[in-house]
Amino acid sequence: MSNPGLQVPAFAKINLTLEIIGRRSDGYHDVATILQSIDLADTLTIKPAGSLTVECDDPDLDGQRNLIWRAAVALADHAGIRPNAHIHLTKQIPVAAGLGGGSTDAASALRGLNDLWQLQISREELAKVAAGIGSDVPFCINGGTALATGRGDQLIPLPPLPPHDVLLVVPRETLESKTPTLFAALEPGDFSDGSCTQRISSTITDTSITSARCRNAFERAALEIFPGLSDVWNVVAGLVKHAPRLSGAGPSFFSLPSTEIEYTAVQSALRNTGATAYLVRTI
Repeated sequence: MSNPGLQVPAFAKINLTLEIIGRRSDGYHDVATILQSIDLADTLTIKPAGSLTVECDDPDLDGQRNLIWRAAVALADHAGIRPNAHIHLTKQIPVAAGLGGGSTDAASALRGLNDLWQLQISREELAKVAAGIGSDVPFCINGGTALATGRGDQLIPLPPLPPHDVLLVVPRETLESKTPTLFAALEPGDFSDGSCTQRISSTITDTSITSARCRNAFERAALEIFPGLSDVWNVVAGLVKHAPRLSGAGPSFFSLPSTEIEYTAVQSALRNTGATAYLVRTI
């Protein structure tokens, strides 16, 4: 009987807030962001093998170009073993959309391979390996709700956000090198002192949190730079109770809390735009 392998879910994230405080001497920026897992997920199937292979139902994500490959090699190097495994990725999270798809896939690979290879490495140690792969990967090791500061690498777990339905909209168009492009487009008014993030993080269990109270420093630039984003945004903004907010560096954006009624109306209004609407839940 063939080995069915380990199945590991990889949950997407949204940024409830993303404030950029200033440029650092090392060339990075100081940020303050609240990361929140949602139940839109990819699935990794991990099996024993004689070498490392990574394949995806999207062939553009096969092999070494996938962060999963880097995660497998990094964990094997850390443990002093060969990175032998076959990993199949089933994608549900849109690519390059500001939802942390690559990061969460890498984090789930670390968790799954830790089990497959019987390494018994703690979550704290896995997070240290994750930090060398990408800034959102350590958060995705545990998921939930967390405050990230510094260059996004200093994580503080927060009490869980009460479960909310979230309307998520993913436009069809994205950009090459979008994060550097958006950083380069920032203007003085886009920077802030982190107080919005601090305020929301200290009241995260308050059921009155809405996307209208949140903030994303990239929003102005994203609406100007991403092709077609402002048109889709304006359609959605006219149909939801709570003003939308960009997630990460976009182009995905969300309204929180939302309802099935809003989702149905938005899905219908976006029918010919190429954008996709999802009704997801915070986890």
